[in-house]
Amino acid sequence: MLGPTGALMGAGLGGKTALITDGRFSGASRGFIIGHVVPEAILGGAIALVQDGDRIVIDTVEKTIDWIVTPEEEARRRKEWEAAGRNQVRVTRGVLKRYARDVQVRQQLISTHYD
Repeated sequence: MLGPTGALMGAGLGGKTALITDGRFSGASRGFIIGHVVPEAILGGAIALVQDGDRIVIDTVEKTIDWIVTPEEEARRRKEWEAAGRNQVRVTRGVLKRYARDVQVRQQLISTHYD
């Protein structure tokens, strides 16, 4: 995530933009980043259905992330997503295939911020 966070900072958006991902990132990344989101996109997590322009509310005090769409809109997007086969791993060889086959979903969240 070093590239994407660097691009956000370089564009002057570091103080106004959060990056939310189901991906992993190193400690070298900077800015407001929420990573390791579960369930992951490939498993049908809401992150797979988010579109440009959607409103997402991040409450750092309550430690919540709310995606503001109606249940009907979420169901419509999920149906389209499944029909397009986006829930299928399409990698057929190499390191990414092994990663998709062998890496398990994180079942617990890890935070480096302690109260």
